[in-house]
Amino acid sequence: MRTYSELFAVNEFRNLFLANCAGIAAHTSSALALGSLTYAVTGSAALTALSMFGAPLAGVLGSLTLLSAADSLPPRRALTLAALVALAGTATQAVPGLPIGLRFAVIMLVAYVGSIVGGARWSLLNDILPPGGYVLARSTMNASVGVMQIAGFGAGGLLLVWLTPYQVFLIATALRALAVATTWFGIRERPARTGERASTARTMRVNRELWADRGRRALYLNLWLPSGLVVGCEALFLPYAGDRAGFLFAAGALGMLAGDVVVGRFLSPAARRRCVLPLRLLLPLPYLVFLLHPDLAPAMLLALVASFGFAASLPLQEWLIDRCPPEARGQALGLQQNGMMTGQAVFAALAGAVADVLPTHRAVALLAFLALATTLVLTRSLRHARPVPPQVVLQAAPGSGPSSSVDVGPPGGVVADPVDA
Repeated sequence: MRTYSELFAVNEFRNLFLANCAGIAAHTSSALALGSLTYAVTGSAALTALSMFGAPLAGVLGSLTLLSAADSLPPRRALTLAALVALAGTATQAVPGLPIGLRFAVIMLVAYVGSIVGGARWSLLNDILPPGGYVLARSTMNASVGVMQIAGFGAGGLLLVWLTPYQVFLIATALRALAVATTWFGIRERPARTGERASTARTMRVNRELWADRGRRALYLNLWLPSGLVVGCEALFLPYAGDRAGFLFAAGALGMLAGDVVVGRFLSPAARRRCVLPLRLLLPLPYLVFLLHPDLAPAMLLALVASFGFAASLPLQEWLIDRCPPEARGQALGLQQNGMMTGQAVFAALAGAVADVLPTHRAVALLAFLALATTLVLTRSLRHARPVPPQVVLQAAPGSGPSSSVDVGPPGGVVADPVDA
């Protein structure tokens, strides 16, 4: 599968894509509204960054408790549950006078539920598409995130000129309702990937198996840390640009969209491997220029160029899937997503704390320097991301039957490019 026409000819993918678009538009517009509300009430850059980017910290709890639900629940049911909880949470944020602490509790609850079933969305791509369609589908879904972030932050910024944050929350609630309906009525139900019940014991057992492999561990760290530090730079857009921050967010989203389209649609697997290191270096380098305190227009250009580098995650995720057994793929991808989002939340909070001490432009440059250093340190570890033997075994839980031996493909699969070794 190499073209968008082939991809969108699949009815279930179209519905999954639409639901994802509605959810992202709701998330970005409501996050900007919540950030504006938090900054107006507290005046704290740290709390503002935490309100916009801190919710994924709940993913830590999800990854340690019920992450196995991504494989233990039927996928349509899992995704609809997460969409319903997000709908209720956004509607709650629309209530005027709600204490900031309670608003934070609501976003953490929504993020927790999303973290335990989010992997089901990405593993579902392999179920509804023919073999070889994952990278194009995932890049298209990532592109939808970019488009909806542009629309959400751009429209949210404009709406906040004319409307109150509470009214923006109501618009986001309507988008959440669309996501719920599209998910439930537009996706065919399938059985769970595993017969084991979701439990903390299974979650921790599979997490240990996933983390024990050096190649997967290297991929997880390279997917989590550098991008998290760069999101720390983005978390300072509101303190940096004030009411014009939406333009910086939109520029970053446009760069991410361009990167996903180019890497996911037009590059061959070999070309994607060769681009991993350049893309990973591109991600932090432009933000070093913030040390010069650029005006809005050059700052937008820098954010756009840097965000193109987020596309490095596509080949890295491709390698991760190559190393994961199908019956744990939802949890493996959920762990990747939760770790990435948790890193972003942690570094966003760190960035806010640094910006409360240093001038904002210097804080952005400092986070960029740390991202670059982390990228260089972790690059060598990707030499462990070479193909595994065709049989990958995850130990079964006591009393659940024999271990499962799953064919994950021929040993001549994806390999790390020599430039990353």
